[in-house]
Amino acid sequence: MKKGIHPTYYPDAVIKCACGNEIRTGSTKKEIHVEICSKCHPFYTGERKARYGMDQSGRVEKFIKKYNWKTEGE
Repeated sequence: MKKGIHPTYYPDAVIKCACGNEIRTGSTKKEIHVEICSKCHPFYTGERKARYGMDQSGRVEKFIKKYNWKTEGE
């Protein structure tokens, strides 16, 4: 490795989440701020939220309702 071209490595760097969680890791930055982490992300916590305000109906039903299309049998 060439000397003087690599950034300083911090083996005790801290990742700070907006929820208050702190994770210790190695990085070239001393502190890293993130908005979401595995402690507060819905995928990891098991909480499911309605996506984009969609209810339980699927995309096709939403499209048909939006454009007021008639389906077969109506």
